Amino acid sequence: MDLMQPAAVFLALITAIGWLNARFARLPTSVAMLSAGVLAAGLLLGAQTVIEPFWGFNDVRAVLKDLDFSQAVLNYLLAFLIFAAGLQVDLRDLQKRRAAVWTLATVGVLISTALVGFGLWGAARLLGADLPLPWALTFGALISPTDPIAVMAALRTRAVSPRLGSVLQGEALFNDGVGIVAFTAMLTFAMSGAAPHPFGAAGRIVLEAGGGLLLGVLTATLAGVLLKAIDDYAVETSGTIALAVGVYVLADLLHVSGPIAAAAAGLVVGQTGLKGGMSEHTRRYVEGFWELVDQILNGLLFLLLGLQVFVLPFSVGEIGLSIAAILLTIAARLLVVFPWGAFFHVRNEERGASLLLTWGGLRGAVSLALALSLPHQAYRDRLLTVTFIVVAFSVLIQGLTFSPLARRFGRRPEAEGNPNSR
Repeated sequence: MDLMQPAAVFLALITAIGWLNARFARLPTSVAMLSAGVLAAGLLLGAQTVIEPFWGFNDVRAVLKDLDFSQAVLNYLLAFLIFAAGLQVDLRDLQKRRAAVWTLATVGVLISTALVGFGLWGAARLLGADLPLPWALTFGALISPTDPIAVMAALRTRAVSPRLGSVLQGEALFNDGVGIVAFTAMLTFAMSGAAPHPFGAAGRIVLEAGGGLLLGVLTATLAGVLLKAIDDYAVETSGTIALAVGVYVLADLLHVSGPIAAAAAGLVVGQTGLKGGMSEHTRRYVEGFWELVDQILNGLLFLLLGLQVFVLPFSVGEIGLSIAAILLTIAARLLVVFPWGAFFHVRNEERGASLLLTWGGLRGAVSLALALSLPHQAYRDRLLTVTFIVVAFSVLIQGLTFSPLARRFGRRPEAEGNPNSR
């Protein structure tokens, strides 16, 4: 089967599911696509059990395996999706909350990695499951970063205040790069048995995150200068595409964080290009293009995520450990965000700030992609099962209930001109 055939099938599925969702359910795109993927995979598995042999079963499984979800997310889709997410974030709002964003995206990820890792190791011992501490910490690292795509989808209803929304958006944009570095360090620990040196790991995080940020800002600034000299919507739109892909590839060659570079580039283009460097005519084309890319790739990503049920190794024996992982992930998130939640509650009268920052920290496709990149060792299948269940809970349950929760406990802040809103 060549590339055009699965591409045609997936585009048709995305369109059909999107139409049904817009016409009847009106769920967030991530929830609708993931639900449809899980349902489709469940029906195929059921048909294979009842009707033997099921026509096309092996072909569908082969297509999903050949697509390589981990590579598709980390090497292809993430560059476009994070750049598109960066375009949607107001850089001025982000700068006002930069202390919260950077502490949560760096120190917060590391603290969560330790809390979830040690917690899951203890839970595994209580449940009689075999999971050494290094592998539990590896899980803690891959599940701790919040997912920018899932978070953006949850925030589209604008039920949460702009203040908390900018913190959730900014954190999700930048913590993937930190999470990937922490994941690599913990995986090396699990494979070799040699614990990473704390200062060495911290230095690597600073180098990769800072390098990615600098690369994204510089390349986007240069691109902005070049594009500002012309007024041609086709050239300027293609220029943003080249920037999104180019900065991600260049970051990989320079051994700095590609996700952070793409996020920084998107932020700069959104602030300087769309809001002043482009004509109104060009701006509409560029915004429309990236909104379409965001919607299509978002749908594809979560549909593929749901269809992973069809190819992942699941075991009923992992349910207890998965429930423990869900509770630990939420508890660790609450402990990490509580100081900032209390600050926003006292300083800005943000009612329920800690709760909203906790429940809005969704996990998504990046976590599963990292889990799928694990080498084929004894604990890979166990971690894959637990990761998928945690991600599915996060997207389906947290994603579906976040907006009602925000409307119930949240509070829209006063105008940004109020000094207390800063």
